[in-house]
Amino acid sequence: MAKSPEAFRTISEASDELGVPQHVLRFWETKFSFIRPMKRAGGRRFYRPQDIAVLAAVRRLLHVEGYTIKGVQKLHKEQGLKRMMDTAPPPSPPRRPPSIDDDLFAPLAAGRDLTPEARQRLEVALQDLEAAKARLDHLLRGD
Repeated sequence: MAKSPEAFRTISEASDELGVPQHVLRFWETKFSFIRPMKRAGGRRFYRPQDIAVLAAVRRLLHVEGYTIKGVQKLHKEQGLKRMMDTAPPPSPPRRPPSIDDDLFAPLAAGRDLTPEARQRLEVALQDLEAAKARLDHLLRGD
């Protein structure tokens, strides 16, 4: 059952809605005094709709517009929260991983072979993943 737009969100729900990991939301609370979710007994956070809007503005400034943390702090100090949020679009839905329904995998879902373009895209993705794994293995070994 979906929550109403006015309902409070847990940190997990806020994280999913904003497409930002939970630890980042907690970190932002330490850096931005204007991020103040409600806290219940045991420290459990609940985000009001206006908290989600503030977080969306911070995410946009940091991740889209390229502000630094100090830059967002300065912007807030100079222009205030309302002005900072005036241009913030609503949070975009989180990106989802490719599924069997996507055009890349549609031939497989229909029981056909991949197109040459789809095969090449998958091979490039596989090479990127193998290179990333090799870098991680190298770092973990301490070479």
